[in-house]
This record gives sequence, structure tokens and C-alpha cells, in this order.
Amino acid sequence: MQAPALWCVGPGRAELRPGALGEGVAVDMLFSGISRGTERLVFEGRVPDTEHDRMRGPAMEGDFPFPVKYGYCAVGRVAEGDLAGRAVFALHPHQARFRLPQSALTLLPDALPPGRAVLAANMETALTLLWDSGASAGDRIAVIGAGVLGALTAHLAARLPGAEVTLVDTNADRATLAAQLGCRFAAPEAAPQDCDVVFHLSASAPGLATAIASAGREATVLEGSWYGAGDTPVPLGGAFHSRRLRLVGSQVGQIPPARAPRWTYARRLAKALDLLTDPALDVLISGETAFADLPVRYGAILSDPATLCHRIRYDAQ
Repeated sequence: MQAPALWCVGPGRAELRPGALGEGVAVDMLFSGISRGTERLVFEGRVPDTEHDRMRGPAMEGDFPFPVKYGYCAVGRVAEGDLAGRAVFALHPHQARFRLPQSALTLLPDALPPGRAVLAANMETALTLLWDSGASAGDRIAVIGAGVLGALTAHLAARLPGAEVTLVDTNADRATLAAQLGCRFAAPEAAPQDCDVVFHLSASAPGLATAIASAGREATVLEGSWYGAGDTPVPLGGAFHSRRLRLVGSQVGQIPPARAPRWTYARRLAKALDLLTDPALDVLISGETAFADLPVRYGAILSDPATLCHRIRYDAQ
């Protein structure tokens, strides 16, 4: 059986085509969220050949580069069984209805509205970035790049006792966003110096240069951007070595080694959902589109630098 799904069918082209329903418990989609950075790379056909296997998402169909059914921020209502009527989060592409094993469905906390739960995958990544960075209470922290992932990372870091957190972006309009999330804001030329931890999340060479310049002696620069195909210059001259900086990669596909003995993927996702119960995070939903209109709007949503998390609305709601 099949249901309508969004397919990327060529560079810059998307269509609604039938998608496999899958096996397991039936879920009617309420909302899905567009993860702009990763989905833009998929839409433009810029997933590197070496990453085709690692980039395959749960319930993905097709093969990179095209045609491919992709996405991983799904919120739906269970249509049958013990969980009938309950709202759940799942890693699934943009599709009107699907089936997954019950173990792949995570119940939403009672205090979390389904429309905000589309941020769960990004919150899970932000939590992992914070773990990998070693950021702690009282630290001076810079987050370079005020997209949805940067904003969520800054929001979490700002909750560390005594932490001084600055969100850095080229878009001056992000100053309001930073204030709503409890952070300071700075343009790149005014980024804080001598930071204890710097998160780089702009997926740009100038942003990475700003991150390295902001780090203090023996500090950590946590690289959480994903650049796709192509080369990215890294400024490793100047004082990089004399300051003994640590450039650390992070990726949500694994639990950090220090936490793996205690944390499962299910525990991490459940915690990400709990962290989303803060109503202040509604500011990260930057727009909404009906599923039927998504193929026409998809390219513009992905190319718009103002996009944070764009929400897709389905008929089931």
C-alpha cells in the first residue's frame, strides 16, 4: 500500500508521488518539519558519493542523488492499536500516512503541542552538540550561525548556570531571536573573544573562520555544520597552533562515547522532546505550508535565509 509523499526528483525539483506505507502501526501525519540545511543538500543533489549509505534515513525510499523520498521530522496521530489517538514523533519523510514498528514511535509529553514537536530531531542534535563540546557552568560560549540548530544549541547553552552565551550571525534580525532565547547577539565582526567553547553551525567558511578567531587558549571549537560535497577552507595558520585549539567534529548518528554506557537513542529522543515543552521555542517555527502545496513551495523555503523550521500541515489534523 502507498500514500502521497514528497520526492526530490532532480536538482531543484520536487513532486508528490506515491510512497511505500511501510510495516507496523498506522500513523496519520499531523505535521512534519523541514530541516533546511540537510534537506537543501538533498534537494540540490549535493550529498557526497561517500556519504550515500550513511545519509540514508529511516523509511527513506529511492537512492541518492535522485529520485529520493527524504525527511526525518514527523509528528502524527496513531490510528490503531494500544496507542490509538495518541500523538507521536517519528523519524520519517514528508508523507501523509505511514506505518512503523511501535518501538520507532515516541509519545509526545502531555505539555508538548504537536506543532512544536517538529523541532525534535534538531533538538536531539543540539543536545548531542552540547555533550560533545564539554561546555559547562560559567563558560563564555559563542554559537556561530543562528539557524534553527544554532538557535537551539544557544538556548540549551544559556541554561547552564552562569554561562555567557552569544549567538553570532550576519543577519541583524536574529538579535530579536537571541533575546527571546535568553542569549546575547553579535555580528561576526563583534563576535566575543577568548571563549571557552565555540559552536560553529553556519556551514560556511567565513563562519568557521569567525569561530576559530573567537576561541581562547586551549578552547574547543565544535564543528556541527554539514557542508555536503565540495571543499571548505579552514584557517589553521596564525595563532591556531599557539593557542592549542581543539577542532572537534560532532554528528547525531551516534551517542557520544562518554554517555553511551547509560544513554540509548530512545532516552536521548525522549529528553529532546521534554526540552521542547518551553513555549519560547515557538519562535523557531518560521512558517507553515499545506502538504498539497509543498512541491511548489519547497525550493523557495529551502533557499530563503530567513527560514528556521518550516512546518508542513497535513489534512489529518
